[in-house]
Amino acid sequence: MSILPHIEIEPPSTANATIIWLHGLGATGRDFEPVVPELNLPDNMAVRFIFPHAPEIPVTINGGYIMPAWYDILEMTLDRKVDEQQLRQSSAEVHAFIDREIERGIDSHRIIIAGFSQGGAVAFDAALTYPKPLAGLLALSTYFATVNSIDIAPANQHLPIQIFHGINDSVVSEIHGQNSVKFLSALGFEPNYQTFAMEHAVCIEEIEAISTWIQTTLSQPSPS
Repeated sequence: MSILPHIEIEPPSTANATIIWLHGLGATGRDFEPVVPELNLPDNMAVRFIFPHAPEIPVTINGGYIMPAWYDILEMTLDRKVDEQQLRQSSAEVHAFIDREIERGIDSHRIIIAGFSQGGAVAFDAALTYPKPLAGLLALSTYFATVNSIDIAPANQHLPIQIFHGINDSVVSEIHGQNSVKFLSALGFEPNYQTFAMEHAVCIEEIEAISTWIQTTLSQPSPS
């Protein structure tokens, strides 16, 4: 599979870890590019950042308007009726990025999958179905769209998961974050959950918390 167009940010020294970060509906990979320097990660962590661009497709909830989207959203109900086939195709695109990173010499245990909003829904599916153990999953202001149909990969049954959400989010209400915790717990995971006084966005306090989580997660020794 050829990989999607993307932005790639290399660390000062040879990369030994990778974060693949998915943007939200209507955005591009450039959306989170400015966050990288704000994370203030130590140079010796040598993290490569990859920000893929979603394809442009018609989105039903926006009157069929063509925009960057990881999948079509059919209804903006609490259960978020989505095109799961398209979501899984996007998940497969993330798997292709992971495969390429492994081919480039990055251990799968050193790869984090992150996503915001719609990108987070893909991140849930991509990380939890990947057949090799990953470092962690970072879910930002999102929802677990494929919880009722996902086939969890045994290698990631104990994946570290961090969920952040805004308590004032009017696009993806905080109940979605709370539900994700419930769903994951029922599947045997132990997700960490933290909220911030923000809307459907990111804030400085969240960026600081993301940085701390990344550093903690990538500091864990890889299983032998």
